[in-house]
Amino acid sequence: MAEPTPRRTEPRLRPAPLIFEPAEAAGDPEHFFDLESIEDPRALLSRATELAQAFRAAADRAVEFQAVAAAQLADPRRFDRLTPADIAERAEWTEDYAKRMVEFGRDLMRGNGEGRTSPDPV
Repeated sequence: MAEPTPRRTEPRLRPAPLIFEPAEAAGDPEHFFDLESIEDPRALLSRATELAQAFRAAADRAVEFQAVAAAQLADPRRFDRLTPADIAERAEWTEDYAKRMVEFGRDLMRGNGEGRTSPDPV
């Protein structure tokens, strides 16, 4: 069984909460987290910045979970391990990117991923 991802020692930034988008509002292409209703440009900039930071933090965290899952799936100790090509196909990545994600996930699982948010794109 794979080991859990070690927790970071520094606290994570807590971005602004993403307010639930009701189905009616989500169907309106002009509606986006009620930003269109904010008339004060200072308030609009502040809330839009909060949302941008929240989405970036969520994306970074999701990539870390992808990397850990890829590393676990590629673990040679697993009888059902997957090749980087298999992982790439499932995640809709290139094989090279899958290899880097596996390595990034291994770094995270060893606790060596501090300060890195994603594998190097090049």
